[in-house]
Amino acid sequence: MNARSPWSAERAASIVDAHRHLRGNLLPILHALQEEFGCIDEEAIPLLAHELNLSRADVHGVVSFYHEFRRSRPGRHTIKVCRAEACQSMNADGLIDHIRRRLKVDFHETTADDAFTLEPVFCLGNCALAPAVMVDETLHGRVDARRFDAILATGAVR
Repeated sequence: MNARSPWSAERAASIVDAHRHLRGNLLPILHALQEEFGCIDEEAIPLLAHELNLSRADVHGVVSFYHEFRRSRPGRHTIKVCRAEACQSMNADGLIDHIRRRLKVDFHETTADDAFTLEPVFCLGNCALAPAVMVDETLHGRVDARRFDAILATGAVR
């Protein structure tokens, strides 16, 4: 699936149909929609409410409750910075300030060139190598400002 597909009500309806039979089908449908379109489009809320016989408030409540569901498309690369205690103790705040300045974005924002989206996370499970950063699916430990800049300079995230 392509996480950059443009929104299509027809494609969304087929995703709903493919998952309709599942017990507790709203979450699997939301995950499938996000996988296909990169986010939960505003038009998905009334569509899901209608198709699943739920209120719009019910669907919106689930989407807004789970922080992993996006309401806007992410950049080509997602940068997640750990904000848990171990990383905090190793100057994650300083690293976060550097990243914000370098990318000119705050958490939950995407760079003007659509290259990077910055996201906070509250544990990447890499506490022994704090502070930790994940770029797309690659985990990096002991990241400081210089190491972060080197990670971005590699061809792996272009």
